[in-house]
This record gives sequence, C-alpha cells and structure tokens, in this order.
Amino acid sequence: MTDTGRTPEWADPGKPGVFASTVKKGVEGGHDGLPGQTPAVPDAIPAGRPLPAIDEYVAGVRAGDRVMLARAITLMESNAPAHTDHAREVLTRLLPFSGNAIRVGVTGVPGAGKSTFIEALGLFLTGQGHKVAVLAVDPSSSISRGSVLGDKTRMERLARDERCFIRPSPSSGNLGGVARTTRETMLLCEAAGYDVILVETVGVGQSEITVRSMVDLFLLLLITGAGDELQGIKRGVMELADLVAINKADGENRARAEATRAEFAHAMHFLTPATEGWTPPTVTCSGLTGEGVPALWQKVEEFRAQTGASGVWAMRRATQLLAWLHGLMEEHLRSMFYAHPSVAGRLAAMEEEVVAGTITVAAAAQELMHQFEQRTR
Repeated sequence: MTDTGRTPEWADPGKPGVFASTVKKGVEGGHDGLPGQTPAVPDAIPAGRPLPAIDEYVAGVRAGDRVMLARAITLMESNAPAHTDHAREVLTRLLPFSGNAIRVGVTGVPGAGKSTFIEALGLFLTGQGHKVAVLAVDPSSSISRGSVLGDKTRMERLARDERCFIRPSPSSGNLGGVARTTRETMLLCEAAGYDVILVETVGVGQSEITVRSMVDLFLLLLITGAGDELQGIKRGVMELADLVAINKADGENRARAEATRAEFAHAMHFLTPATEGWTPPTVTCSGLTGEGVPALWQKVEEFRAQTGASGVWAMRRATQLLAWLHGLMEEHLRSMFYAHPSVAGRLAAMEEEVVAGTITVAAAAQELMHQFEQRTR
C-alpha cells in the first residue's frame, strides 16, 4: 500500500473518481501508554510546520477563532517534547479567562444514544443563546490510536451550528472515558467564550470516576430494556450520577421509559448522593425528538444554583484542581521511571526472568525501583 491512497478493493473499477473515500497507509508502531514503547504518533502537529507564536494562540482563542482553538488543542495533545513549553505557556496565558462555564459529563450504557442526545441538547442550548463545546471522546484503535466511532460525523446538524464547537478526540488507551488532555481542552474552550462544556465519554464503566473528577455535573443516560447483564455496570456509575435521564422516551416507548424512570428514581434513594445536599433527579427525554430536553436542562440549572449557594460548587472545583495536580505528578514520575537509563537497561532482563519463573514479580519490581532510586539520588 502506498501513502498516496487508493480506493477500496470492492469499489467499481469501471467508475473511477466516484468513490469519495480512499485508504491510506496506517500508523506503524505501538500505541501510547505502554512501558517501553515509543508513541505511535509522537507529534500530533505535522513536521515542518512552524508553530504560531504564543501571542497568536492566545489572541485567536480569545477572539473565538475556531481554527486557532483547534490548533491550540492539537498543541496540547502533542507528545513532542519540543511543544511542551509552548503548550504550557499558552495554557498559562489563557487560564485567567477560563472557569466560567458549566461542565457536564455525559455517559451511558451501550446503545443509550449519547451522541443523538447531545446533539438535541446542544441545539437547544445554542437556541437559548449559549455557546456550546462538545468534547466527544471516542474509543481508540489499539493499532493506530485513531478514533473508532467518529462522533462528529454523528452530530451533523450540531456541527454546522456556528455557536457550537465539536472536538472528537481518541481516548488513546486512557482509562476513565476521557482523553489525556481533556482538562486542558475544557479550559481552552472556556477561554474562547464557550459557557457550556459537554464531555461525552467513551462509555459506561467503573473507571468513569476520572470523568467525575473534572466536571461539575455527571449525567447518566439510560434506556429501557437494557437487560439484567448491565445492572452491575449501572450500579457502579449510578453512585456517581447527579442526574439520571431515561433516553428514547418517544412513540410507543414513552410509557416504558416512564416506568423505567420510576424504577431508577426508587433505586436512587438507596444510594449515597454523589453531591452533598443534592438528591439526583431522574427524568425522561428523547434525543430524537428533543422532548424532555428543556426540562432536563432546568434540572442542571437548579443544580448549579443550589450547589453554588451552598459552596459545594466551588469546593468541587478546588478538589478537582488538586486531583489534577497529583495526577500530573504521577504521570511525570511514571515517565521518568521508564525513561531512566538504568531501568531501561534492566527492564527487558527482568521481564524475561519473571516469565521464566526465576524471580518473583515483587522482587523484580523492587530491583527496578532500586535501580531508579540509586541513580536519582
């Protein structure tokens, strides 16, 4: 396969030029996050293209320039060491202009219709005068790290709305349903004037705690008849939810959705509320028709008013900043450990001995830590 791209094998060879898609060579190498592997895409910014000056980034983002905002986010996502200082300075300069949006995390069981719901919610909000940023975090290919679902293509109407900015990002193996730089992306969008940030997660699961640690309100989207096999998944994430919505409450499914809402409303009484002083409401809605969406957003506004008055809102933001600080320090220490020459020189041998059974896992880990500690003193 060449880099120039070609049509798929099953395309009609007698009709050249009518097939819009082409297949290009994939990304070689391992994916990010695994010890000892070089990132498959070490630099998200095309080689040879000069970076805009810091002032250009700041001015463009502050002016609401969506192209410059996208480039600033790409800068944050870059793994290239040469871009680290540039990205840090841009974020530092824009930080005073962030923090004024309401951040909503949206997760749900498979098939809950998250993208359809977010499009309906986003269109409602832009119609009310809000500027909405949607951070759609897609599951990633373990080979190329690219997005699997392509959420932006499933929000066609919202993507055309000038008051909305949609940024799909591959999770790249990160747990918690978010991308590595979701926090930074939120701050950039806020600095660009977006007053509602919607974070669509990869999907429901116990690791959604990561999303919970970066949003103001956590919305759980459910549907009727999901099956008993999902109850265990639901229980874990329900304990994190500030608002539960039964989606697809339209047509013949409306009555079943209402019955499901009543069941979950009853179940929520047996769980400790995720937010102090707030009892998570359970509502029905339809991402397809938009029915129930205004009432749902009213609950979000009530949450903001109540937690703002009680001080819980500010306390949560402060706690999240500290969690981010410690998370970045842990990430840096992990990178230092695996990049350390002594560790890198012994890691392969330790792995072979562990597999061969000549050394215990605990002993191997202790030996590698000893190598790291000895050379860093």
